Amino acid sequence: MSLDKEMFEKGLAARKATLGAEYVEKTLDGADDFNRPFQEAMTAWCWGFGWGDDTIDAKTRSMMNLSMIAALGKMTEWEIHLRGALTNGVSAEEVRSIIHVIGIYCGVPQSLECFRVARRVLEETGHI
Repeated sequence: MSLDKEMFEKGLAARKATLGAEYVEKTLDGADDFNRPFQEAMTAWCWGFGWGDDTIDAKTRSMMNLSMIAALGKMTEWEIHLRGALTNGVSAEEVRSIIHVIGIYCGVPQSLECFRVARRVLEETGHI
């Protein structure tokens, strides 16, 4: 197994553990010749190299990601990572606190967007 293949497999496992096997498999199965190279590279780099580093645990990494993705205003990705954060043990109370910090550093409108998405996801998943 080459380093790239090893990194991809490590990333695939981390990605499935956080986002769910069904979601990841659907995304990868839906890849075509145009975007498959990006999906494979992102799985190896982001999930294999980044998430595969055990220095920071998955829960902390999820909390960091919620803050960074909110700062970018990428709400579709924020929702995906919120679901992953819940899988990684982030509580509704912690999500609320993260959104408070988002409001301080990214502005009230962004925190309101996060609260809208969080309420829906937390209700759907039975966390509130």
